[in-house]
Amino acid sequence: MQLGITMDMSGPSPKLDIERVLEAERLGFSQAWTGEAYGTDAVTPAAWMLARTSRIKVGTGIMQIPARTPACAAMTAMTLQLMSGGRFLCGLGVSGPQVVEGWHGVRFGKPMTRTKEYIAIIRQILERKAPLAFQGQEYVIPYAGPDATGLGKPLRSITHGDPSLQFYMASITPAGLRTAGECADGVLPIFYAPDQPGVVSDPILAGKKKAGRPVSMEGFDVAPYVRVKLGPDVAACRDAIRPELALYIGGMGARAKNFYNDVAIKLGYPEAAKTIQDLYLDGKKNEAAAAVPDALIDEISLVGPAERIKDRLAAWKQVADSGDLGTMVLKGASIEAMRV
Repeated sequence: MQLGITMDMSGPSPKLDIERVLEAERLGFSQAWTGEAYGTDAVTPAAWMLARTSRIKVGTGIMQIPARTPACAAMTAMTLQLMSGGRFLCGLGVSGPQVVEGWHGVRFGKPMTRTKEYIAIIRQILERKAPLAFQGQEYVIPYAGPDATGLGKPLRSITHGDPSLQFYMASITPAGLRTAGECADGVLPIFYAPDQPGVVSDPILAGKKKAGRPVSMEGFDVAPYVRVKLGPDVAACRDAIRPELALYIGGMGARAKNFYNDVAIKLGYPEAAKTIQDLYLDGKKNEAAAAVPDALIDEISLVGPAERIKDRLAAWKQVADSGDLGTMVLKGASIEAMRV
């Protein structure tokens, strides 16, 4: 099992704690990830981290597909690959309709179709077998709409990209995980229970089978975000994690369409998921956080004293040994917790 970390760039005046990245590299961590929502972007801090390190791989967890054309994402990936000596990991995701339509101002469309076409276009650019031409449901290149000039022509990338670039998807739904199995090299589930690996691996394997890829988890990196809070008081450590879980389960998305709420249900917490969502959407955020079950926190996180965390790590290492898990990506881990 490899180890990674997330580097959060959120809040009104975010700062990148580069010392955590440098310590992760010193400790032998294999990955560092940075994301974006509707504030800072993912690419700039990724470039900053790659510039300050020499061994650790750095990924976008995730670049939002609706924010960039496939060609723009390919140019970004090629540039970061060349400047870092091949240490960039291309994490992609469609985000949700609230962000896609409410922030980027583009239609949500068919997210899984868009994802497959997006990755296919980037791969075509990197391979340079021919000038870029693509006819899909979501993307047509060169553009051929009713207002086209007619002057567009297929172009081949000037830069020689690396076709071995690894693609990760921020997949949590069965459809998203199947799509990852069809076209990606890894996934970044925001919730993962090592006692229930099939929730993630079964759809991936189904997608690989559909695409004619080897029906095995070998070489496919399941890299879940695992919240970590180190401290002597287990209850206090759980309480530190509750608000974020309540935000995702209760407040991310609409009442009728919240992918994170669906995952909590699939993990076996339907009553709690409904309660958390009802409270959160009614503006009772503290009550929603209090309603997050201890069992759910313990199942998907690492909390408490060092010895308790080490004991719980056995379950994660066991599922990694089975091939269903590749990397544990620590979210919110202090330097002390990283050393543990």
